[in-house]
Amino acid sequence: MHSLIELWESVRDFIATGGDVLYIVALVLFIMWILIIERFWFISREYPAMRDKIIADWNARTDTTSWYAHKIREAWVSQASTQLNERINVIKTLVAVCPMVGLLGTVTGMIAVFEIMALVGTGNPRLMASGISMATIPTMAGMVAALSGVFVTSKLEAKVKAAVHELADSMPHH
Repeated sequence: MHSLIELWESVRDFIATGGDVLYIVALVLFIMWILIIERFWFISREYPAMRDKIIADWNARTDTTSWYAHKIREAWVSQASTQLNERINVIKTLVAVCPMVGLLGTVTGMIAVFEIMALVGTGNPRLMASGISMATIPTMAGMVAALSGVFVTSKLEAKVKAAVHELADSMPHH
């Protein structure tokens, strides 16, 4: 319990140093990871049953060689691909937004530095340092958030691509 309180205090201090923009970075990061977890859940838990039903439906068909059968196969693979790729573009957009939100923090932090300089001049480096850290910490947080999403999103896309190819290969068309 004591370490949890210390963790919360260090997070609160980090946000106080970096400014309110860090709340936006945290929100974007939270939504991004919820969607990533949901996609991995879908691929590992829900998609296998869907894939097995499509393959069973295909194998139950008497006609697998006609033009019509090929179009049905393409449609089923396309539907599975669409469901597998759902929300991937939203995740990629959120990954791209993270550094932009961090840059928003940079701008607001620099505005704070300029306001301090306008009020007290450049003679008080301690006051300026708080504005500079308010400018750099959100940028770093946005970049770290984006990097965490980039690697996982590429892994997710590879899993989706492999699943679509595996489905297509499981439905022979003679």
